[in-house]
Amino acid sequence: MNKLVESADAAVADVQDGATLLVGGFGLCGNPENLIAALHRKGVKDLTLVSNNCGTTDLGLGPLLKARQVRKIIASYVGENKEFERQYLSGELQVELVPQGTLAERLRAAGAGIGGFYTATGVGTQVAEGKETRTLDGREYLLERPLHGDVALVHAWKADTHGNLVFRRTARNFNPLVAAAARLTIAEAEQVVPAGELDPDQIHLPGIHVQRVIQGLHYEKWIERRTTRPPGRLRAEGQPDEAASERAGEEPGSAWRRAEAEPKHPGGPGGLLGPTGMEER
Repeated sequence: MNKLVESADAAVADVQDGATLLVGGFGLCGNPENLIAALHRKGVKDLTLVSNNCGTTDLGLGPLLKARQVRKIIASYVGENKEFERQYLSGELQVELVPQGTLAERLRAAGAGIGGFYTATGVGTQVAEGKETRTLDGREYLLERPLHGDVALVHAWKADTHGNLVFRRTARNFNPLVAAAARLTIAEAEQVVPAGELDPDQIHLPGIHVQRVIQGLHYEKWIERRTTRPPGRLRAEGQPDEAASERAGEEPGSAWRRAEAEPKHPGGPGGLLGPTGMEER
């Protein structure tokens, strides 16, 4: 079955006001940029968003929030977004904070058909209010319920026309979880290939979970906080910057020789003690 749709706008055309949307991504990594933009253009409102976070003020899911298209957010992290803060403090936005591991497991439970699970995370905090508890082997646990959605928006690296998806490194994050937890899953991919071209052993999410696929375009792949390393600085503990050494006109390998000549400290790399302060054996 060919699941390819001609555009992001066509793919979200039947998303209704008041829908619960499950959206992949972690920070600004792995965001379904084209589908979010299409929802923004469509103007659908009163949405409940379920995502790890709500982007920044102007990026990711942030534009939906600024346009007053969101009624409620279920997330594990809400920093980096000033409009989110303003709407929440003014009472315009409903917020449900969920511990990150619990959020992931609630989504996984929905996709796997699990009715609920017990976790110790949140016991004794506001997270536990109104929830069933149970003591197992002397420890108290909360009952958490699965988190279903009407529509999931997913970003993949590669897709085939049958909806099989391959994710790239950390951009996988919440995408497979939300894809399996919704009644309708729409995936955008950086590359779309004919069915049969993907190696079955490399497929991360089978097409049974995906109903629509679009070819993603013009990715910006935003970065929340860009941090760069000063030239000549060690790449990591014990790993000198060989490229910076060569740019300075030094012979290849000189950076490593300098690193070997430096004194070793008891708690550092090459010393007598490991990172925990205990003697390595």
